[in-house]
Amino acid sequence: MTPIDWGIVILFNGVIVVYGLLRARQTQTSSDWFLAGRSLPWWIVGLSLWATAIDSSDLVADSGFTYETGIMYFVGNWLGGVTGWVVAANFIFLPMYRAGMYTNAEYLEARFGVAARVISVFVQVQYRTLILGIIANTMYLVFAIVCGWDDVSSWTCVVAIALLASVYTALGGLKSVAITDAMQTIIMVVGALVFFFLLWGKVGGWSGLETRLDAHQPGLANELLHIGTPTENVPDIVWGCFSFFIIGFMYAIVNHTQSMRLFGSRSEWDLRMAVVPASAILLVTTFTNLMVGIMGRGLYPELSALPLDESLQKGDSIYPLLITEVATVGLKGLIVAGVVASIFSTFDSIGSTLSSLLVRDVYARLVKRDGDDRHYLRVGRWLTPVIIFGSFGYVPFMGGGMLLYYLDLVGAFVVPLLTMYLMGSFTRVHRRSGSIGLILGVVYGLGRLVWPDLYPGILADKFAAYFFTILATAGTMVIASLVTGWQPRGELLHEEQSGWLRQSQLVARQLAISEDKSRSDALPLTLGIILIAVAVGLVVLFW
Repeated sequence: MTPIDWGIVILFNGVIVVYGLLRARQTQTSSDWFLAGRSLPWWIVGLSLWATAIDSSDLVADSGFTYETGIMYFVGNWLGGVTGWVVAANFIFLPMYRAGMYTNAEYLEARFGVAARVISVFVQVQYRTLILGIIANTMYLVFAIVCGWDDVSSWTCVVAIALLASVYTALGGLKSVAITDAMQTIIMVVGALVFFFLLWGKVGGWSGLETRLDAHQPGLANELLHIGTPTENVPDIVWGCFSFFIIGFMYAIVNHTQSMRLFGSRSEWDLRMAVVPASAILLVTTFTNLMVGIMGRGLYPELSALPLDESLQKGDSIYPLLITEVATVGLKGLIVAGVVASIFSTFDSIGSTLSSLLVRDVYARLVKRDGDDRHYLRVGRWLTPVIIFGSFGYVPFMGGGMLLYYLDLVGAFVVPLLTMYLMGSFTRVHRRSGSIGLILGVVYGLGRLVWPDLYPGILADKFAAYFFTILATAGTMVIASLVTGWQPRGELLHEEQSGWLRQSQLVARQLAISEDKSRSDALPLTLGIILIAVAVGLVVLFW
């Protein structure tokens, strides 16, 4: 990295941080902090959705995964992400928006009781802080490999980024974060596309890549690209693609990082339309990022061939290594600026999201119900840096097997939560069935991790477990409803009657009255279905 490269990184990201701090002065109420005053247009929400979904772990870890295994599994992931956004915006989150809810966890109390609400908060806190720890670790790899820094210098820079993100997020909340996310999206997309086309030229395009891969190992191109070639282990591929589909799908629905932005929309139409640009950008950039790993395999056929210290010869190192190999002065700075922007966007998004969940759904619901608006605003601001820096506690485990254990543990909880949202939104299962289904789903997931030998055959499979966890949770809820009766259609029990909820409901009604009727009501869903069709086409293409 030359001074010119660093100048580009600091200029692009510095302008965004300064702008975020200036916008923070406009945040005066908890509604501003948690929901941006419900004032965001669709394009800002959409860009913020994408910036939140894509972080340095996606850039580094996903390309490292495709370096070793190919692109097949991930096509299910981007189909799940697009489908999840479209379903969430048009069917699941829309009733919550109309009800004036601040968080998606509020819906679980209204539908299934306060226990479901509180449990969902702590599940989100656990696995989203884990993601922050992964992001910090991948950013360390970028600085260590691209800049050639030692451990102390690399981690110092990561901590500095986290500190800056904490400051403007704590002060401005969603009102600052959504705008800075939109600006960071531009840098991230430009950097990713420049990087892709530099690599594309170096490997000689598609035909050149196939030639390089097959020269290393006959049939390797088909193994990694999977285009028109039947595989011998079709059941494993099907279960793998399904599990990655569920991962993408549940990200859009369970994560309050997504619902928080959608709830900040200035109208129902803006909420529904926001997922269109987010999905379109996701399809393009996910493909280019995943191809980075495969093009890296074309250049370096074995991990032992990576010109790095032995401790860094792993798949996750391919992305930062390729930056040093193909980018010239100036372009290297642009690419690294995009990576740094991705870590800013995710630190600020997860920090503000988890703070809003803990304040709104735990502190204000169970601890201090009668606080004034400014009190909750202060608590939310102070919690933000605590959450961001608390996530660094996962970093010591990143090099060992405990990380995979934590990811499996999280999956055991998150998939049952996804099932609760789907069953609550699309069926009339009884209110009390939610907790029962959640418990059975978690028991199955945890049992598979702790006592895998007790599960026969496919029930113990890592990928098939996603399907059977959904089946166990949903099946239990249906059986419980057959015994206790079905919930009356459209009935939500708002046990909480705080001033926050009443004020938010009033704002939601006012927004509904002022909705612009001249815009096509069918356009957002139509465009969303088209994008789902494109994603399906990509699944077929790469099958």
